[in-house]
Amino acid sequence: MTTNTYAEELPTSHAVTGQSRTGRLTRGLFFYTVLILGAVIICLPLIWMVVSSLKAPNRLFTIPIEWIPYDLRFQNYTDALNSAPFGRYFVNSLFVSTTTTLLNLFFCSLTGYAFAKYNFPGKNIFFLLILATLMIPFHVVVVPLFTLMRDLKWLNSYTALIVPGAMSAFGIFLMRQFISTLPDELFEAARIDGAGELGTYFRIVLPLSTGPLAALAVFVFLDNWNSLLWPLVTTTNDQMRTLAVGLTQFQTQYGTKYHLMMAASTLVAVPMIIVFFLLQRHFIRGVALSGIKG
Repeated sequence: MTTNTYAEELPTSHAVTGQSRTGRLTRGLFFYTVLILGAVIICLPLIWMVVSSLKAPNRLFTIPIEWIPYDLRFQNYTDALNSAPFGRYFVNSLFVSTTTTLLNLFFCSLTGYAFAKYNFPGKNIFFLLILATLMIPFHVVVVPLFTLMRDLKWLNSYTALIVPGAMSAFGIFLMRQFISTLPDELFEAARIDGAGELGTYFRIVLPLSTGPLAALAVFVFLDNWNSLLWPLVTTTNDQMRTLAVGLTQFQTQYGTKYHLMMAASTLVAVPMIIVFFLLQRHFIRGVALSGIKG
């Protein structure tokens, strides 16, 4: 009796398993299809920018869109680079973005370490005040910041471009969230071994925080590389302008040279794409780990 019952249930079990696998396969296929479509939609503007950078001016806005240019014009890149001192703009953007990123990594991780592992009067209030600054649009503080830079005589200098962004509330929050997940026993063991506070920071916190630091580096570098408003209001000297400001050179009162702007924009986007792919693994890991513990 038992053997017959098992024999009757066996095909049913196989059928259920087969249906389950089919369901998982269908859900997986639907999930990846949605992801692929989303990726294509996100990449379309980038693809159009690259394609437009190789077109003649009169072929940019043809309907339907020419995804494969009729005549490749690599001369657009040469003309774009020769229309303004983009070499100087590139050096300025690279120096400002790199310096600001390094300062953020140091100050934000140090401040996040203090908020995560130390108790002091008003700790939670200070942290909430820092988070509250995230709700203040940058445009609101542009005028006070500009006035401060003018009074300090920092206009048209790297100092004005770097110092206001040397630390960010988002960076402090990101690092605090991750460092608070690190076991307290590690810090107690370091202090027992005679490590000072800075020694603990450099030997324990930084080596274990490579993921969040990489994520913060990508965010800060991208933000500064694409920054337009602040460099625009603090620099009037052509030798101090950045790439984002340099792209506005193609917009004049007589029109916009879109083919040259697309060529220059493509060149400007290349460094950020390289940075992201180099730090992609750490970036994703840092974002995932930063929200484990509140």
